[in-house]
Amino acid sequence: MSTIQPFLGIILMLALCWAISEDRKAIQWRPVWTGMLLAFVMMLALQKLTGLQPVMAAMNGAVDALAAATRQGTSFVFGYLGGGGTPFAVSNPNAGFVLAFQALPIALVVGALSALLFYWGVLPLVVRGFAWLLKKTMGVGGATGLSAAANVFLGQVEAPLVVKPYLATMTRGELFVVITCGMATIAGTVLVVYAAMLGPLIPGALSHLLICSFVSTPVAIAICALMVPLTPSDDAKVELPEEDRSAIGAITRGTTDALQIVLAIVAMLIVFVALVALANSLLGLLPQVLGAPLTLERVFGWLFAPLAWLIGVPWEEAHVAGNLLGKKTVINEFLAYLDLAGAPGQQLSERSRLLMLYALCGFANFGSLGIALASLRTLLPPDRQAVLASLGLKSILAGLLSTCITAALVALIV
Repeated sequence: MSTIQPFLGIILMLALCWAISEDRKAIQWRPVWTGMLLAFVMMLALQKLTGLQPVMAAMNGAVDALAAATRQGTSFVFGYLGGGGTPFAVSNPNAGFVLAFQALPIALVVGALSALLFYWGVLPLVVRGFAWLLKKTMGVGGATGLSAAANVFLGQVEAPLVVKPYLATMTRGELFVVITCGMATIAGTVLVVYAAMLGPLIPGALSHLLICSFVSTPVAIAICALMVPLTPSDDAKVELPEEDRSAIGAITRGTTDALQIVLAIVAMLIVFVALVALANSLLGLLPQVLGAPLTLERVFGWLFAPLAWLIGVPWEEAHVAGNLLGKKTVINEFLAYLDLAGAPGQQLSERSRLLMLYALCGFANFGSLGIALASLRTLLPPDRQAVLASLGLKSILAGLLSTCITAALVALIV
């Protein structure tokens, strides 16, 4: 049953995308089947090829090195709040971790390094290679494939900038791919943050997060081709941002951009945690259900438990996993990963925790949708901006199903 369950889940999720398609007769099936086949082959190779294991181990070692280097900077600036030595005796060591000063600053370092690697031509080379693979296998246009590939390393705001000159002429289906691939992956700046958070609970967390972003990309394109008919476009080339005319300029821009992300995360965490607490207080005024007060976590668990089961999570753990999926979709993946790294994650088996790491690895939530649509509106001419609003809610569903199908592929292989 362990194999039949995720296989059934993949079939049902793809069937749902077909059922709600804008035009089932116009569906181009090549991106669908080749996308799913490519995703399966990539997942199988990345999970099973022993030759890749040293590479993955080196990547996880790089995360540890980044975390240690960042701690040097945060302890210098923030002292013991940033991970430095305390000037007093600590009675509760578990309370010494300060998220804003110890975990989130990693995004600043990664943002600077990403911009520098982009300036040196390292990331564009990898992105072009992945875009070429998507074009040759799935038949997607160069600009669409390039934007999709860029999302593996860049954020949902930065990736469309790579193909900015081509956005105005993209078809409805291509714009849907651009938005959805941003929803189905996470930015490199926060990937390392999540890896540092989940590392103590899930060995090799960084390699799993990287695999998810790679594999979710062809899955997302396949889902997009089902929901909104896709037609290809011309080739695209990588263009450097105007600020990146020197290594120092790239580092400065990368740090500044990452700072905006860190500040946004801090603000969203404060607001959303407060709103969840307020909502739970209001729900607590209602009569108890099944002997316990109503909370958002319980409601999310009920609504998303069937989806968690389709991924491959045992039914007895599906309510906890469904809670994480619901929190990721309604609020954001950061809070969901915090829960996975904490008490709710401890209620899941080792295999279920791994599946949830993959299922949560995407920006498919309402807050990210607002950010994506706001940024894309500035890149499109006025006559094309109306298309974005009609694709918004669909992109959240498509992004969620993309990471869930990727998690189901893990359940089939691992």
